[in-house]
Amino acid sequence: MAITWDLTDIPAVDAADLGAAMRALIEDGRGLVLLRGATDADLDTARATLQRRHHAEPQRALAAFVRFRHLVDVFGARRLKNLMLGNGHALMAPAIAIAATLRLNAHRGFNPQRFLIALSEALGTNVVALETRQGGVAAAQAELLAA
Repeated sequence: MAITWDLTDIPAVDAADLGAAMRALIEDGRGLVLLRGATDADLDTARATLQRRHHAEPQRALAAFVRFRHLVDVFGARRLKNLMLGNGHALMAPAIAIAATLRLNAHRGFNPQRFLIALSEALGTNVVALETRQGGVAAAQAELLAA
């Protein structure tokens, strides 16, 4: 059966598939793949894991593998690498969830800026609590009035 995909928009996959590939690498002692990049052995391990999970659906396994490979590649961007170093393993689950659904061009990979924005939103770094902000302004105004 021929695979008929639009290579400018790889189909979304289940985040559990990408998680399984990452878990296989972690169990093999190669969990730093997002920081160091993927070797051929890393990619072979991920591909074998995904093929085992989807032996009856090779298109689904291939889509998950392509997304996993580009997930590793997108962390080569300086800002994403720094975010990973700053947040550690807490970043892995949101990154996998984003990689499972974010638009992916097979030739260019994930857009690093869009990936960073989605990841920042998932981590809540762009959210300022309204009460805190107003409380800070009210406290500053109270200090000015008291002076």
